[in-house]
Amino acid sequence: MYTIRKAEASDIPSLAAVEAECFPPAEAADEAAISARVSVYPDCFRLLFDDDRLIGFVDGFVTDLPDLTDEMYEKAEMHNPSGAWQMIFGLNVIPSYRRQGCAAQLMNEMIRTAWEEGRRGLVLTCKDHLVHYYASFGFKNEGVSGSVHGGVVWYQMRLSF
Repeated sequence: MYTIRKAEASDIPSLAAVEAECFPPAEAADEAAISARVSVYPDCFRLLFDDDRLIGFVDGFVTDLPDLTDEMYEKAEMHNPSGAWQMIFGLNVIPSYRRQGCAAQLMNEMIRTAWEEGRRGLVLTCKDHLVHYYASFGFKNEGVSGSVHGGVVWYQMRLSF
């Protein structure tokens, strides 16, 4: 049975392991970065479990800044709990659970939460092959992002309420 909950400090090693399994080393947040994020904004994480096994998570902080920048990945202190925009830094599902709706459960939970908290919407960046996936949730492609994270091309996507 799948359950979703917010992050706790005890989840940090598991979060780092899932992140490393889902992203190339140049793009993955390491355990120190994840620890900083969880310490500042645990309520902006949604973790998906199959019984007691962490199989995926989504995270990102809240800000009044309208665009996702590379600086945000490294500076958890930029989080503004009363901000207008929910940023999404990563949507992670381990490979053996992909194509089963797990990522959609996590994304829908973040969208619902942002709506309930009165945000203006959500912003994320993704690679070109995922633009259509995020568009299926209502995100609009705003074109190539200024991000150089991991040395790849990212597209900024926005879901406005």
